[in-house]
Amino acid sequence: MYKVEVVLKNETGLHARPASMFTKEASKYEADVKIVKAGKEYNAKSIMGILSMGAVKGDVITIIGEGKEEKEVVEALKKLVDSNFGE
Repeated sequence: MYKVEVVLKNETGLHARPASMFTKEASKYEADVKIVKAGKEYNAKSIMGILSMGAVKGDVITIIGEGKEEKEVVEALKKLVDSNFGE
């Protein structure tokens, strides 16, 4: 298992376009990927899971990868969040 904690800094949080970008990136890898926010776990490869999280600017989320390519997927998703999803 590999995990990292990040803070959402983009204006819209994980809604619509950023959520779509996040799930597309997560789906490129073989690892199981989860996001934990406020103690609840969500599937990072599910657009509905991401949207139901209601993550907004300033929220702290933990990205967790398990299995093959776990480190690669977590680092790629961290980079996406750190880039503010290109906003």
